[in-house]
Amino acid sequence: MPENMMSDAEVLFETRGTIGLITLNRPKALNSLTHGMCVAITKQLAAWKTVPSVQAVVVVGAGDKAFCAGGDVVKVTQSYKAGTTEWRDFFHDEYLMNIAIHEFPKPYISLVDGIAMGGGVGVSIPGDFWVATEKTLFAMPETGLGLFPDVGGGWFLPRLPGEAGMYLALTGARLKAPDLYALGVASHHVASDQIGTVVDALAAADIKDTRDAEDVLNRFHVDPDPAPLAQHFDEIDGAFAGVRVDEILHMLELDESEWAQKQFKILCRKSPTSLKLTLEQLRRGMLLENFRDVMRMEFRMVCRVMEGKDFYEGVRAILIDKDNAPNWEPNTLDRVSADDIAHHFAPLGDDELNIQD
Repeated sequence: MPENMMSDAEVLFETRGTIGLITLNRPKALNSLTHGMCVAITKQLAAWKTVPSVQAVVVVGAGDKAFCAGGDVVKVTQSYKAGTTEWRDFFHDEYLMNIAIHEFPKPYISLVDGIAMGGGVGVSIPGDFWVATEKTLFAMPETGLGLFPDVGGGWFLPRLPGEAGMYLALTGARLKAPDLYALGVASHHVASDQIGTVVDALAAADIKDTRDAEDVLNRFHVDPDPAPLAQHFDEIDGAFAGVRVDEILHMLELDESEWAQKQFKILCRKSPTSLKLTLEQLRRGMLLENFRDVMRMEFRMVCRVMEGKDFYEGVRAILIDKDNAPNWEPNTLDRVSADDIAHHFAPLGDDELNIQD
C-alpha cells in the first residue's frame, strides 16, 4: 500500500513487493529538491530501516526528462538575502539526507533515467547502486555557480579513478552513460524503456543483501558504447594532478591539443574562489575516513560560501538573468588568498551539522 497517495506531493513513497519506492515528483521543475523533500526522505528511510518486509529501497524521478536536476538554489539565495534561516535549514537537512542514504543498512538503488546534477547526485550516489540509461546526463556544475560540488562530492569525487574526480569537480563536465560506467559512477546501464520492468523485478525479488539486488540488476545490464572520455584519461591525470589551481591551468595552457585548450577556457570562466575551494575540498576529502566527516566539512564550507558574493552572482548570471556573464569577486586566482580558503573549513561553533544517531 502506498504510504503517500497524494499524487501532487513533491515526493511519493510506496511499498511495492519487497521494496520501498521513492519517486521524486516535481517533473515540471525537473524533480529538483526542496527542503521538505529532504526531510521527508530522511524520515521515510528511518521508518523503512526497521520494517522487515522492506528489503531494499529504489529511487526514481517522475516524468521523462530528469531524475533530479539539483536543489532549488534560487530559493536558497533569496532566503539568505531576506535574512531567514530557510537556506541553512535546506543545506543542513539535505546533508542529513545524504548521510541517511549512505548509512542505510539495506540496498539503496537509484535508477537515474535523465538529468542528475548537484543535489540529484546527492540523493543517489551515496547509495549502493547507480543505474544509468541512454538518457542519463550527469554533472556537478557548482564552480560555475560560485559554489562547490557538495552533497558528498568531497567523498566520492576524489575516490574516482586517477584525477577524474578533480576534472569533473573543477570543470563541471557533463557526462553520459558510457563515461559514467567507465569511471565507475554508474554501476549498471539499462535501457530507459526497461526502468519500469527493473522496478517490478526488484519488487518481486527476495533481497537479503546487496548481492541479491545486484543479481537482479545484472539481468538487465547492457554494456554501453565505448567511453569518449577514455581517450583523455592520461591528459586528465597529468593536468589535474596539480597541487594548485594555477598549476592545473598552466598545464592545460601549455598543451596545444583542442581538448586541453577547451578545458583551459572552461576553467577561466569559473569562480576563482570556487576553483580553489573545490580543489582543497577534494584533497581534504580524500584524507577523511568516513562520510559523516566529509558532510561536516561541507556544511562548514557552504555556510561560509553564503557569507560571500560569488554564489549569488553565479545564481543571478546562470539561473535568474541568464546572461552567463558573472562578475566574480575576487575575479582572479591570485586575489584568492590561502587564508580566504582556510576560513571556509573552520569550525562553526554551536552551528555545526547536527547529526543524530
